[in-house]
Amino acid sequence: MTSEHPFEVLTNAHVTKDIWCMTCHTPVAAQIEPGQFVNIAVPGDASHILRIPLSFSAADAQRQTLELVYAVVGEGTSRLSAMRPGEVSTMVGPCGRGWWLPKKSGRALLVAGGVGLPPVVACARMLARSGVGFDAIVGSQTSDRHVEFLLDELRNMPPEQGCDCARKVVVTTDDGTRGIHGFPTDAMAGLMADHPYVQVYTCGPLGLMGGVARIARKRNVACQTSLERMMGCGFGACSCCNVELVSGEYALCCKDGPVFDAEEVAW
Repeated sequence: MTSEHPFEVLTNAHVTKDIWCMTCHTPVAAQIEPGQFVNIAVPGDASHILRIPLSFSAADAQRQTLELVYAVVGEGTSRLSAMRPGEVSTMVGPCGRGWWLPKKSGRALLVAGGVGLPPVVACARMLARSGVGFDAIVGSQTSDRHVEFLLDELRNMPPEQGCDCARKVVVTTDDGTRGIHGFPTDAMAGLMADHPYVQVYTCGPLGLMGGVARIARKRNVACQTSLERMMGCGFGACSCCNVELVSGEYALCCKDGPVFDAEEVAW
């Protein structure tokens, strides 16, 4: 159930250009599911009344620790990056609807762009625990925007015993400074031509996710997408995070999502 919880910063470190990783101790870690998010109150400015919604890359229910990888893009996340071990605040969570396992047996393809990588890594953990094999494509603007430790976790994540989980992790950059020169969708077309995937999972910029959804649809492969919207409350009260659906209706990203069936979304 979504509610307010305390958290204490354990670590908060700069990991690559404009990207930080915070590990915190919070009871939310024992409740949150892959693909859900938390809404954080960042101390330091009483005029900043809105919380910051963040996805997570790892949760340890036993230790009650949550790993948050985030980009510093404004005043709020800048203050978040300044929090030091031992500092405390509150977060609302777990929020929203997360990923679900494939409805068919077979292999999954994960496609992440930029800071869409953390919830995709959480999805990979869910798949590995459930014995579902997967490959991954991770894109970024340039080489120094890739989060190395998350790439390593995708490559080395231990599978459940008996799972044929040998995997490919393909890296792309918009400027060609690392891996494939191009977008994740460029690599996706080639992988899908060679492998019979049953499910695609994606998170990243809106244009990327729309492209991923179109390729998956063309191949008749189910696709789940984790969307991002401006959120006021994080639990459906303010109704400002509307997502237009193919049906002509609107859903709330914070409550009905952030994970949606890509076929439902009006791209």
